[in-house]
Amino acid sequence: MKNLFFLTTLFFCLLPSLVGAKVFIVGESENLFAELLKQQKCEFTIVSNIEEALTSAKSGDGIIVTATAYPETLTPISKSTYEKVSNSGLRLFVEYPNTLPNSSEENAPQLYTAKLERGIITSPAMGIEPMSIVGINDCRLVKAESAKPLMVLGKVAGYDKAVFGIDDVKTYPILYHSDNSLIATTSFSNCVRGRYAPAREWSQIFSYVLGWVLDDEDFTINKFPQNVQPAYSRDEKLPRRAKRDAVIAAADWFWKSNMLIHPSWERLLPGKYQKVDQHFGEHVPNHFLPGDGSRGIMEGHASNINHEGINEYRYFHRADVHGESAMLLAAASQFSKDEKYANASENLLDYLFYTSKFRDEERNDRNSPAYGLIGWANSYQWVYYNDDNARCVLGAIGAAAMLDNPRWNIFFAENILAMLRFCSHDGFFGARLELPQISKNGWQYYADRENYIDPSPHFESWMWACFLWLYDKTGYKPLLETSKRAIAKMMEIYPAWKAQNGIQQERARMILPLAWLVRVEDTPQHREWLDIVVKKFLENQDECGAIGDELSTVPGKQTLHVTSNARYGRGEAPLIAKNGDPVADMLYTCNFGFFALNEAYKATGLYKEELDDLADFLVRIQVRSDKHRDLDGSWFRAFDYKRWDYWASNADAGWGAWCTLTGWIESWIGTTEGFVSKETSYWDVTKDMDMKGALEESMWMMKR
Repeated sequence: MKNLFFLTTLFFCLLPSLVGAKVFIVGESENLFAELLKQQKCEFTIVSNIEEALTSAKSGDGIIVTATAYPETLTPISKSTYEKVSNSGLRLFVEYPNTLPNSSEENAPQLYTAKLERGIITSPAMGIEPMSIVGINDCRLVKAESAKPLMVLGKVAGYDKAVFGIDDVKTYPILYHSDNSLIATTSFSNCVRGRYAPAREWSQIFSYVLGWVLDDEDFTINKFPQNVQPAYSRDEKLPRRAKRDAVIAAADWFWKSNMLIHPSWERLLPGKYQKVDQHFGEHVPNHFLPGDGSRGIMEGHASNINHEGINEYRYFHRADVHGESAMLLAAASQFSKDEKYANASENLLDYLFYTSKFRDEERNDRNSPAYGLIGWANSYQWVYYNDDNARCVLGAIGAAAMLDNPRWNIFFAENILAMLRFCSHDGFFGARLELPQISKNGWQYYADRENYIDPSPHFESWMWACFLWLYDKTGYKPLLETSKRAIAKMMEIYPAWKAQNGIQQERARMILPLAWLVRVEDTPQHREWLDIVVKKFLENQDECGAIGDELSTVPGKQTLHVTSNARYGRGEAPLIAKNGDPVADMLYTCNFGFFALNEAYKATGLYKEELDDLADFLVRIQVRSDKHRDLDGSWFRAFDYKRWDYWASNADAGWGAWCTLTGWIESWIGTTEGFVSKETSYWDVTKDMDMKGALEESMWMMKR
């Protein structure tokens, strides 16, 4: 009886490996197909070549031929092999083949390298709705023809669906059937290494492929492997020190990624790619020496990912990220006894104001109307974005306060007054000014503008926050009066604001000056204005804490939007195709909204639960990766909070779904996690800074 029980138990334990066909894998012992079959306890045999598989396989068995040297070398296979498979009753999956079933062996295969194209599902056979989109980074494929492909490659717009269809798009078959063969014209086994996304859809695709090879329609992959993952799952309980750890991990990422420039390779890489209209470049090798802030910091990763799963770098040397990054490093120094954080923060501020081109020449010439402004970048120092000036100086102020060092106070006062004197009577700077035009016109020309408004919180609002901050420290009334006029005008016309990447990013930006207006003048009207914007912002908060993005529905106010397949990847663009797409944007919305919401909470005592939920969400989605050291501790721009995966429309040509940013993203999220963990705010951390002397020394700037 015991023996019978034992045999019965053994049978059921072995049952999963007995279902379906036997599988032969032609390829290396470590490959994705083998990993997935092991996971599902399916029997398979690794063989070195296809002839061995054909010799050993019996009718009904499956053969998987992998692309072991993708993308350099095509997978060798002959027409006779396809015929043997068909005649023997075998099932063959082959990827990236040098010969196709319906092609002539005499003709060399034609290859194609994708640029902006993505995978598009064209058949419901795989259990995925047709027109669904998947990413295949740096895709290389063999050109093929198929009347009924399961999947094609094409340049299409959309979040997770090709919203404009594919009729006007050149497409290339990626996956199709041919008799007893299933042909992948690119490498599927490179999926994990190449960081194809999203994982849920690729899990379904692999379930179909392996199910077909096994002749098992019910085959399902339970867990799809990923080399880059969120730090925590959606429902996992966070450790007590999770926020503190997130701050340190964020700051450490500057070194792990080699974003801090070292003199030994400054000319080799930044010198090569820091040019006008040329900022994308190769990955900085891990063995290169890390910098200490004295030679500055780079912008971050580009969203472009190669076939090895490695992001390109953005070598852009811009001013704002220096002030912002200095703030994060100073915040990290509050949680660690390691002096490297404070030293690097100080070095970045010295580089920003003394060493770099950001405040040199006309920007440091008292006879120039550009005096006090901070140039956009070393390669564009004549360009002035007021929002970049505002974030740069706010970051630098936060760093100086946490370092308890007043050495840069004069630069803060000069920059804020420089922005003030370019404001119109109604308090608007305009999105961008350039040195030739302001040298010609003088700053008084801009100050004298009547009835000039630019209803864009993206560009204007944090400048007003700077004014309110400095007013609180000095009592200089034009700072308050200018801010109040501008804010009143903005609230009068709300919601008819310009919306760059969506109305949510505009709300996120506007919360900060409204919160600080309550700090300096706590009136019922000012509280009402703040509450209007915060509540609308929080209407899109998911139960996991994420803030969903939203396009403006006010006619003519949505500035950036992809309106056709042809427009995909042609300029800046939102992460969503339509309202309701479940994506959180860490570059424009969640980052600034998180910082500002904490300031609003500390100003009013409201919004605490929503703030904590957002803080937890951002801790959860911080990147963790053993394979990609340069990404570990960062935040990507995009996160799909329904899939719980890094996914969105990658239409933005410069700052796509998988970009990182040392300043805009990393610094504001990381620093705010520190503030929330300590139950404090930027306003409170900087409240004791003595700015009266610096303002008095700078008041000559306001004399006509």
